[in-house]
Amino acid sequence: MNAMLNDKREKLRTILADVGGCVIGFSGGVDSALLFAVATAVLGSRALAVTAVSQTFPDRELHEARVVAEQIGGRHVVIISEELDIPEFRDNPRNRCYYCKKELFGKLRAIADRECLGYVLDGTNVDDADDHRPGRIAAEELRVRSPLEEAGFTKQDIRDLSREMGLPTWDKPALACLSSRFPYGTSITPERISQVGLAEESLRELGFQTLRVRYHGSVARIELGEQEFERATGILRDEVIRLVKAAGFTYVALDLQGYRTGAMNE
Repeated sequence: MNAMLNDKREKLRTILADVGGCVIGFSGGVDSALLFAVATAVLGSRALAVTAVSQTFPDRELHEARVVAEQIGGRHVVIISEELDIPEFRDNPRNRCYYCKKELFGKLRAIADRECLGYVLDGTNVDDADDHRPGRIAAEELRVRSPLEEAGFTKQDIRDLSREMGLPTWDKPALACLSSRFPYGTSITPERISQVGLAEESLRELGFQTLRVRYHGSVARIELGEQEFERATGILRDEVIRLVKAAGFTYVALDLQGYRTGAMNE
C-alpha cells in the first residue's frame, strides 16, 4: 500500500473512531462495502449496515449485499423502502433522487436513534462531486456524514484499498438503482421498472457485466463497457435482441458511446 493511501485509511479510521457509533446506508457496492468493513473493524457492533430494498433495487444486488455483509462479519439488517409511493419520485423530475434519499435517510435516522447510534453515514466519495446528485441535499438536511469523502478517498482509492483488504467488491461495476434508467420527466412505474430489470438481468445471465438498459418508451438503449461491444454485435447479437424484446421492448439499440456514469444527465 502506498503512503498516500495508507494516510487516507488512517484518517478514515480516526473519523470512524470519533463517530463512536453509526448506521451505514449499505447497497453492497464498492463504496459502502469498504466503509462498512472499516467501520466494523473500528467500531465492532457499534456499526450497523442497513440495506433498503424496493422494486428499484434488483434482487441480485440484495443477494450480493447479504453475501458481502456476511463476509465482513458486521451487523446487517434489511428494511423496505417505499420511494415509488412518493408522487414526486414517480414523476421523475431532475431532483428525483432528493425524494428517494430523504425517505431513505429518514428511516436510517430513526434506526440510529432507536439503536442509540449517533450518526448516519453514506459512501459518497470525492469523485461524486463531478456528477448531478440532488440526493446530497437530503443528506445535508438530515445531517448524514460521508467519511470516505472527508478522508479524501477517490473511487480508485476505494477500489485499491478494497483489494488490499480482500473485499470481493473491489472490481465490482458501478451500481445505481433502476430508476436511473429513465429520462427525466418519464414516469417511473412498477411495470416499467420490471421491464428494465428483466432486460438487464437477462443480459447479465449472458455474461455482460458493465451495462445499463435505458428506457425510451418502445426503445431499449443499451450501454455496455467497450470491451463487451464485440460480443453484443457478434455471436450474441440475436440472443440480445430476443431477450430484450421478450422483456417488453419493440426496438433494441446499442449506444456507441458505451456505459458512462450519469448518462441521463447529459
